[in-house]
Amino acid sequence: MDILILGGTRFFGKKLVELCLQNGHSVTILTRGQSGNPFGTKVKQLVVNRDDADSLSQALSSPTWDIVYDNICYSPNEALKICEILKGKTKKFVFTSTLSTYEIDGIIKTEEDFNPYDYEVRMGNREDFSYGEGKRQAEAVLFKEATFPVVAVRFPIVMGENDYTHRLHFHVERIIQEQPISLPNIDAKMSFITDEEAAAFLYFAGITPIEGPYNATAVGAISLKDLMGLIEETTGKHAKISLVGGDEKSQSPYGVPADWYMSTTKAEAVGFTFSQLHDWLPTLVKTLVKELR
Repeated sequence: MDILILGGTRFFGKKLVELCLQNGHSVTILTRGQSGNPFGTKVKQLVVNRDDADSLSQALSSPTWDIVYDNICYSPNEALKICEILKGKTKKFVFTSTLSTYEIDGIIKTEEDFNPYDYEVRMGNREDFSYGEGKRQAEAVLFKEATFPVVAVRFPIVMGENDYTHRLHFHVERIIQEQPISLPNIDAKMSFITDEEAAAFLYFAGITPIEGPYNATAVGAISLKDLMGLIEETTGKHAKISLVGGDEKSQSPYGVPADWYMSTTKAEAVGFTFSQLHDWLPTLVKTLVKELR
């Protein structure tokens, strides 16, 4: 199969490219070129600024693909443009969406908690919306305007040793260095997924006939208190947690006011088996502790 991946040189996008290559597919990546090309001649590379609609149209003017993965769409304007460009040029479109499409209200989320098919569209660029609203709007546009099958994969925070956002790294580093961490609700539970499993589900979403929104996360949730405890146990250091105030540097990127996690019942019903969060999280913490000490 011929596969196009928008954003495929970092983190789970890179894992997705590797998975597609392992399965014998012809892969084209479209990037801005800022992260280089770690795959060399194994892939074709299109160097394009996604924000430049004319350049994007020109770059995608002639080829066709069996599957297109879009990891770097953050707004309704971007979603509408890709729908127009890819009309008649792909058999399947897989959009990387997010848990942030759901409200943080302490209730476990199912796909029905955000219905993009009935959501009112407000056009704009990524700077016109919050991250979550931009993804909601992008989903709404894709499901209303696309002339090809679409899957929106809603991920929680993705974890991994090579996470360029360093969100888990932040907590490990702060605890090792005995620096404060500010959390609004230490009892809030969250779900996570690894970069490898995120790539595996994206691949699954592309090669199977599923359509629509799908939650994708490791099974289980962990409270921030227990996560900090896991890091404490591994480092032998005591976490300095502040539940109020704190300067900007101490603010946890996992700081949520209430439980925020998803059900995977829908994805499991179509044949995907997710990992258990507690099977791999301690190992990842140990790896990061060893790396950051």
